[in-house]
Amino acid sequence: MTNSPTILVFDSGLGGLTVLREVVAARPDAHYTYVADDAFFPYGHHSEDEIIARVVPLMGELIGTHDPDLVVIACNTASTLVLSHLRAAYSVPFVGTVPAIKPACARSKTRRVSVLGTKGTVKREYTRALIRDFALGCEVTLVGSPELASLAERELGGQAISDNDILAELTPCFVGDAEDASARTDIVVLACTHYPLLLGRMEKLAPWPVEWIDPAPAIARRVSDLLVPYSGSIAQTGAEMIFTSNRVHGLGATLTPFFGGRAVA
Repeated sequence: MTNSPTILVFDSGLGGLTVLREVVAARPDAHYTYVADDAFFPYGHHSEDEIIARVVPLMGELIGTHDPDLVVIACNTASTLVLSHLRAAYSVPFVGTVPAIKPACARSKTRRVSVLGTKGTVKREYTRALIRDFALGCEVTLVGSPELASLAERELGGQAISDNDILAELTPCFVGDAEDASARTDIVVLACTHYPLLLGRMEKLAPWPVEWIDPAPAIARRVSDLLVPYSGSIAQTGAEMIFTSNRVHGLGATLTPFFGGRAVA
């Protein structure tokens, strides 16, 4: 690896931008390629076999074209299904995104934790195994949201999203006595990378204050650990955004903060 590594960040859509933002902050020296598999979005509408059959060969094409030093799978659905297949097929290091159940349960004071993810992520055996192994006696509520990822994509694209639509997806996460802070949900795990795009609105709409756990900072630390240490100097770096549908992103300045201020090709 060189001192200016190439990092490929992959998601089904735009949610992985929340992970990209943290990785760029940790490794400003890298060149970034962000790939949104929008031609297959949302992954929750496809079977497990279809997602595996889609992502494994697609990743081979992307690796062949972009020659990354590391790939971030910035998607819980893909990570819980495909990571083992990708690691078996390709030698490049992969960093995945999985529900942060272990740290959430370790930090919960009320012992009530909710996991907000796509329907596919919350029903997956991978997620159930995390609960069995790391719940530490917590009551874990799994909430499969059918629409929140699409709502996040639409808002980022400039469309108006109603509070009621967001609240309908959010409400099942809040379990217990609203009047008794010791007997209600105190942590919500964001188990889809799209959801932090709506975090400010979710905080305002929540029936009571909770801690929201976004895995992106931990992913960024892992990426930085796997690469040659950052020297503090920035070589020639750039950023590009690719949609598998071949559409032009058209988001302009909206993308710039996620790429650390870089102009996005």
